[in-house]
Amino acid sequence: MKQPKPQRRSFPGMTPFGAKVRALRNGRGVTQKAMASALGVSAAYLSALEHGQRGRPSPAMVRQICAYFGLMWDDADQLKRLAQISHPRIVVDTGGLSPKATELANLLAERIGTLDDETVDWLLSEIMSAGGRKSEGPTH
Repeated sequence: MKQPKPQRRSFPGMTPFGAKVRALRNGRGVTQKAMASALGVSAAYLSALEHGQRGRPSPAMVRQICAYFGLMWDDADQLKRLAQISHPRIVVDTGGLSPKATELANLLAERIGTLDDETVDWLLSEIMSAGGRKSEGPTH
């Protein structure tokens, strides 16, 4: 019997924004407590933000974090983009769309927790290319 592939997620439950903030913080040897104090928020809030237990951060919080780490230009733009795509509890409204679109949204919601990173990467690539060339799908 074939064994299922193990999950390969570096930071389970983290949003792309949270993972980036944690990487920046760890890369500079900064504790959550020290960073939270400098930003004027609680360490619990910062932890929840990193772990996807809070909604996406406000634009003001993103600017504060960029300033804290001295991020400019492309680096600041990347963090802003990650904040925009990091809402941990997203709702997809398929009203008015095709039955297939509704089926896709429901299947994704139901099964996203069982997908390995390779499959997630493939799905992201396919969706981002939105009708580009056909792919063979993930290799397992």
